[in-house]
Amino acid sequence: MFSIRNIAFILLLLGACTCFAQNRGSVVEVKDPEIDSLIARRLYLNRNTSNYTSNNSKALVLYGYRVQVFFGSDRKGAYNLQAKFKDLYPEFDSYITYTQPNYRVKVGDFRIRAEAEKLMSQLRPSFPTLFIFNEKINPPKIENYNVDR
Repeated sequence: MFSIRNIAFILLLLGACTCFAQNRGSVVEVKDPEIDSLIARRLYLNRNTSNYTSNNSKALVLYGYRVQVFFGSDRKGAYNLQAKFKDLYPEFDSYITYTQPNYRVKVGDFRIRAEAEKLMSQLRPSFPTLFIFNEKINPPKIENYNVDR
């Protein structure tokens, strides 16, 4: 009565019906509750470590210009050049950054490009390869004056 073909067909239909009868699942997030508290603490510390804040207590972020005086893979050379620059121009801050495999020494925190170009023209005899970069800068230092009234 039933041939092997018919039995195989019935089994195939039963298998197909059970394949499509899956239930929707749910995702359960499992994490340590300390993670949320660490994130909140990091945000709090980042907001409160800056000496320069605006009226709504958010850290002030400024974009401006810096002059790059060194670019290369020699770490010792980068630090030596930074020390040389600090001796020649103590009034300007210098910054070393490392992006594998190169070090960069950038100087100054200029709000307008003309100030960076002025420094670049002064540095040209001592530092042959100079470039100006637009990036985040440190805000100017605010002096606290005692004013007697």
